Amino acid sequence: MPLEIKNTSIDGLLLVRPNRFSDSRGYFSETFSQRDFNNAVGYEVEFVQDNESLSAKGVLRGMHFQLPPVPMGKLVRVVSGAILDVAVDLRKGSPTYGKHVAVQLDADAGWQLWIPEGFAHGFLALEEGTKIAYKCTAFYNPKCDFGIRWDDLGIDWGVSDPLLSDKDASAISLKDFDSPF
Repeated sequence: MPLEIKNTSIDGLLLVRPNRFSDSRGYFSETFSQRDFNNAVGYEVEFVQDNESLSAKGVLRGMHFQLPPVPMGKLVRVVSGAILDVAVDLRKGSPTYGKHVAVQLDADAGWQLWIPEGFAHGFLALEEGTKIAYKCTAFYNPKCDFGIRWDDLGIDWGVSDPLLSDKDASAISLKDFDSPF
C-alpha cells in the first residue's frame, strides 16, 4: 500500500498518510509499513520504540528532543482526538534553523508527521481525551532528554495558558541553547 506524502516548508519534515479502504462497516488502514515508509522518505529509517500518550484538552507537551549521542526521530499519528503538532528545526547549518512547521493532525484524516533527528517536537491537545502514538528511532535516554520553551518560538498555539508539566514550564529559551545538531 503506497503512502501519500506532502512536503512541508522545512526540508526533511514530511506529512505521511497511509491509504484507507472504507465501506459501510468503517475502514481498514495499514498504519505503518517499513518498506513503504523508507521508500517515501528516500532512506532507511529504523524504529526501535513505540510511545503513546493521552492528554486532556489544552495540554501542551513540548518542545522535546534527544541530544546526541542518542538523537531521536519520530513518526507521530493521532489515534483519537486532534492535536496541533509542531516541529522546530534545530539543525545549525540549516537555512530554516529556528523555524517551525505547525500542522493539525486528527484521527479522522489519518495524516502522520515525520520528524527526523535534529528537530524539537511538541503538540497541543485540541480535544478532550486525545491519544497520540509515535514511533521512535532511538530508545528513550534520560541523559539526552532535553527541551526548549514552547512560548518563545513564534508559534501561534491558539492558547495563552496551556496545561504544562513542570519540566516544560522551566525549559530554556532557544536563544540560550547551543545546538549540537
